[in-house]
Amino acid sequence: MLRNRTALVLVTALTPAIWGTTYLVTTELLPPGRPLLAAVLRALPAGLLLVAITRCLPRGIWWWRALVLGALNIGVFFALLFVGAYRLPGGVAATVGAIQPLLVALLSAGLLGERLTWRTLVAAVAGVAGVALLVLRADARLDTLGVAAALGGAAVMAAGVVLSKRWQSPAPLLATTGWQLVAGGVLLVPVALVVEGAPPAALSGANVAGYAYLSLIGAALAYALWFRGLRVLSATKVTFLGLLSPVVATALGWIVLGQELTAAQAFGAVVVLAALAAAQLQPSRPRPAEPRAHREEPELARR
Repeated sequence: MLRNRTALVLVTALTPAIWGTTYLVTTELLPPGRPLLAAVLRALPAGLLLVAITRCLPRGIWWWRALVLGALNIGVFFALLFVGAYRLPGGVAATVGAIQPLLVALLSAGLLGERLTWRTLVAAVAGVAGVALLVLRADARLDTLGVAAALGGAAVMAAGVVLSKRWQSPAPLLATTGWQLVAGGVLLVPVALVVEGAPPAALSGANVAGYAYLSLIGAALAYALWFRGLRVLSATKVTFLGLLSPVVATALGWIVLGQELTAAQAFGAVVVLAALAAAQLQPSRPRPAEPRAHREEPELARR
């Protein structure tokens, strides 16, 4: 049982690890200044592909539930992420976004009845501190609207994670994943057109490869693994795995792009991994008390 749970945690952790490659793919393969176009092409084709494969459409209340979940997990989240990324240095945006496990823990206690422990709270605070050491720079500037957008992005995805756990769809996993990706992508289309204009007339081979990777691996595969983990594991434990994303992004920047890795960043990565591991530990269960009659037997025997 423990072995199966560990395997599921590791498989679910592939999702934030994949998301951690997004920065590298975006900077090296995609056209500059088109993050919303990337978000649309990441979500919509992947969603349509999964719906086509499963041939399963929502029924009844799942039409509006899929729209709500797609907006929270993908559409609104990506839009707010875009605003935060453009108005804040990447380190500030990532640090603000790292509060998501704490938000999910609080929402899960209220909506899912999950136990809120001191270990979870300490791990959440340590996770934010670790991400700050990993990506935050001393000269980072703050922008009120940017911070609000980053906080809003963390909040809407936290709500999406908790509702994804609360609303268990009877449909196949790939189908529900596809519904959310389609809903989020459709919501992003008008935003991308208004903010960035029409898509480029021509794309290079590198651009096509980058968009294909983000759609097939970064969305279809990654979100399917993410929602599969949410079906079995607690929402809080799954969300803590998201702290792997900045760790992977920083490691790839160091290994592939030759970016500097300081001692403080390395220590921050250790803190993040420790917080993530602490959050995955199962709470210890109190040992059941022995029946009173059993406890009194030795005393009676001595009399």
